[in-house]
Amino acid sequence: MDKLTTMSAKEIKRLQVMDQIEKKRVSQKEAAGELGLSVRQVKRLWKAYRERGADGLVNQSRGKPSHHQLSAAVKCRALDLILERYLDFGPTLVTEKLVEVHGIKISVESVRQMMIGEGLWKQKRKRKLRVFQMRERRACFGELVQIDGSDYDWFEGRSSCRTLLVFMDDTTEKLLELRFVSHESFFGCCEAARHYFERYGKSKALYSDQHGVFHLNTPKVSAGDGLTDFARAMQELGIHIICANTPQAKGRVERANQTLQDRLTKELRLQGISTPQEANLWLPNFIEDYNRRFAVLPRSSLDAHTALAPTDHLDLILCRKTTRILSKNLTLQYHKTVYQIRTKRPIYAMRNASVTVLENAAGKVTILYRNTPLPFVVYCQQEKQAEVVSSKTIDLELRNASKAHKPAPDHPWRKPWPKKCPSAWGYSYFGLTEFEFCVIRQ
Repeated sequence: MDKLTTMSAKEIKRLQVMDQIEKKRVSQKEAAGELGLSVRQVKRLWKAYRERGADGLVNQSRGKPSHHQLSAAVKCRALDLILERYLDFGPTLVTEKLVEVHGIKISVESVRQMMIGEGLWKQKRKRKLRVFQMRERRACFGELVQIDGSDYDWFEGRSSCRTLLVFMDDTTEKLLELRFVSHESFFGCCEAARHYFERYGKSKALYSDQHGVFHLNTPKVSAGDGLTDFARAMQELGIHIICANTPQAKGRVERANQTLQDRLTKELRLQGISTPQEANLWLPNFIEDYNRRFAVLPRSSLDAHTALAPTDHLDLILCRKTTRILSKNLTLQYHKTVYQIRTKRPIYAMRNASVTVLENAAGKVTILYRNTPLPFVVYCQQEKQAEVVSSKTIDLELRNASKAHKPAPDHPWRKPWPKKCPSAWGYSYFGLTEFEFCVIRQ
């Protein structure tokens, strides 16, 4: 009975060439050129063909288990750790943790296949790609720094939702600063920028979205020079602010946010960190590990950062700053509060004088006249009125509003209900007799 031999297309071509060699139609050197092999390898194939025929050209490892496959014990241990500690991790992050924490050397694809087999991971469908214009990276480190704020449940319910401010270099994709703040506000961005400037210096430009902190979205109805407080502060430091037209324009920091939402959240869980204060102290360690994994080399070795100058007083720059004109009584109004200037100079000497009002993150107000602080007192403060807030800060305003309106200890709401029946107005108002009203109240 004839034996059936299964061969691949490559092995069938080798069989045809060996047949031509046997019929003296081609030499072994010509066969090597046709097959893309060395003459020595062709001699081995010719020897196997003469001894065993077509079976000698078939791969002898076909149908046999691989010599490099994982042992059942390693697979079982890795799967147990995944089910116990890394149930919601991605295959790449699981592989890193198995190598770093548990010393199990395993490939990413092996972990992916194990997780797919257990139903812990689904193969992603290939989406139709949208084509955007490619923007080449900047050449120097610190030439352009991308800024963005990411709202996410970073602590997985262990703490209130926070915003992570991300400063990332456009050239190397290195994380320059990470900071947890209550929301993406002027003072939050100033706090993160201060840490970044003190560590690296001043960059040439900052690249952000059109958030109200960076871009004045209603210039026609806003008074002043057309700059936000943050843009004014960066202008005083000599840093150019650029706002992207679309999220894809600053896609590097947007993709970094997706990576952080996956990795940073799980790292905070593994470290047992549950508060933003603890996280801000630990974040430099995460930044160092992240940059070691994902940073790329710049085309130029030049560092475009410039050191802070002696005249760069960050306390006087990274704050709200506005100009006011003193009245005849040396008063000014700022945020619904009237301030009275106290000075030993004659009153007429400072009438209609231009002063600068500074407000820091703690709400402390400083009034400068010719770069000199002026003493003052609060003369009058108006009642709190309705405020205009953006959609990104409405959650914070609602949380603060619920805590701001607490009744006083002696408020009538806190007093117990009187045991005796009320006066005649109660039951007469509801059209009941005094006895019926008392029965209902009891």
